[in-house]
Amino acid sequence: HGVMHQDPKSFNLLVAEQDATTSGVVSGMVTALFDYDQVSRAWVPHGASFEIRVFEEENRLDVLCTLRDDLYWTWYDQDRRVKVTSDDIIFWYNEIHGDPACESSGYYQQFVTMEDGTEAHVDIEKIDDRRFVLHYPRIVAEPLLASNMSIMPKMDYEEAKRQGGAEAVRGIFGVNTDPRRIPSTGEWYLVAYDASHRLVYRRNPHYWEKDSAGVSLPYVEEKIIRIVADETTQFFMFKQNETDAYAARPEDLDELVNRRNPHYTVYNAEGSQSAPFWTFNQNPVNRDRMQYAWFIQKEFRQAMSCLLNRERIIMQVYRGLAEPKLSFFPETNPYYDSAISLEYTYHPERAAELLSSIGMRRGGDGVMRDSRGRAVEFNLTITSDSTIFGDIASIIADELGKAGITVHVRVLEFQKMVEQLTETFDWESLLIGLSGSNTFPSQGSNVWVSKGNLHMWHPNQAAPATGWEARVDWLYNEGAYTVDPVPAKIIWDEYQRILLEQCPVIYLVRARSFAAVSHRWDHANVYYDNRNGLDVSRVFLAP
Repeated sequence: HGVMHQDPKSFNLLVAEQDATTSGVVSGMVTALFDYDQVSRAWVPHGASFEIRVFEEENRLDVLCTLRDDLYWTWYDQDRRVKVTSDDIIFWYNEIHGDPACESSGYYQQFVTMEDGTEAHVDIEKIDDRRFVLHYPRIVAEPLLASNMSIMPKMDYEEAKRQGGAEAVRGIFGVNTDPRRIPSTGEWYLVAYDASHRLVYRRNPHYWEKDSAGVSLPYVEEKIIRIVADETTQFFMFKQNETDAYAARPEDLDELVNRRNPHYTVYNAEGSQSAPFWTFNQNPVNRDRMQYAWFIQKEFRQAMSCLLNRERIIMQVYRGLAEPKLSFFPETNPYYDSAISLEYTYHPERAAELLSSIGMRRGGDGVMRDSRGRAVEFNLTITSDSTIFGDIASIIADELGKAGITVHVRVLEFQKMVEQLTETFDWESLLIGLSGSNTFPSQGSNVWVSKGNLHMWHPNQAAPATGWEARVDWLYNEGAYTVDPVPAKIIWDEYQRILLEQCPVIYLVRARSFAAVSHRWDHANVYYDNRNGLDVSRVFLAP
């Protein structure tokens, strides 16, 4: 018995790329081609094995993939089995990821920038039913990162696309679908969905993965996920033994740890590799708003960073159980360098100097005004499902208020925020976190490169809007194609420094993470760390 904050938007893998809740729901029903072991820092086969063939003289490479022979689409309570073939992979690569109308983040990974500045496509070729090859027209540093994918069945998505194009592709397997109609190649079947109440999964007996003793995974026969938006209610349910695991907030720990005869164990891990951030809308569709003229100036963004009191956030929101996030890359990234750190930390006097340099000064009434005499104020949007974001936003508003700046905190449902980020662009500033942690420097091609659809502050740029974004684009591409770590470090060092100097996103803090797990389960194989999270895939009920 687990819990999630909100209903999924869909059961569609394409929709899951932009909706974390949907991603969490469908992830157990798909199989990625490869997996990356965070501990050994090595790629390992998953749904497919791989061979990288490098052609040095021609400056190109191939990734040859061989699908498992026991990978099938199967359906709950049916005898039907359909083998996954190269045709499924190639369809998804060409017609879903490769069609810009589908708006997949995978689209950007299919292109490499050649040495002359032109773009070339990474083509996919079928060899036979189990083997296919991706042809990279230039040697890249991490080919498996761009080659990796999860898919859903060609038989369903091809028909939808034929009938209604990209819109129909995004509409397939909506939340009104009978979940038992959705095939799975993963550990689970989704067998029931009651909106705003729960999801029910059953074990997929045809799933290929086995433990070291040859026992099929997962061990658990049924998994029930309750949908509960309020975190306090989630905590109460866990204490009442209604759920088996709980991602504890800092304010819960005193009660959890000091409880007599607890029915659970609390696990803790070091600070997470990623961190939420604060960002400002620099999209020119908002050029008529007075805030736009402020947000596009790096001195304003730097000043906001100097007014961000991370130590206060750590003590008041996280009970001291966090640390400032001042680097761009996480420690797991091979090009992380502790010497490359954010310069614009909490310093109200420096913030005032930076604002003064762009014509903003406080009047006798204590109000900060721009060069045209307009009071400096803007909205700060947060999601409704996080009490922590609410507390952080209150601190930001208070600290900026001391500097004469008014912040209006706006609370939205997460999906509405996603729509503002990707469709309407009618937001001013916001707090948000992204899944993933840039373990590889070239991760996030749809975020950090100016043409990306999640280039948060100004997405989908036809050409870089600023000189610094053009430089970041160049460094990103150059680094992605530099295999030798010595010259690569020079590239990625400059890349990090520019992003930390320009402050398009201002990282907050890295919180320690905590998971409480019920003693209904044997804890011998419970695993928890700050890289992989909670792994209970190999646990049994306690005797």
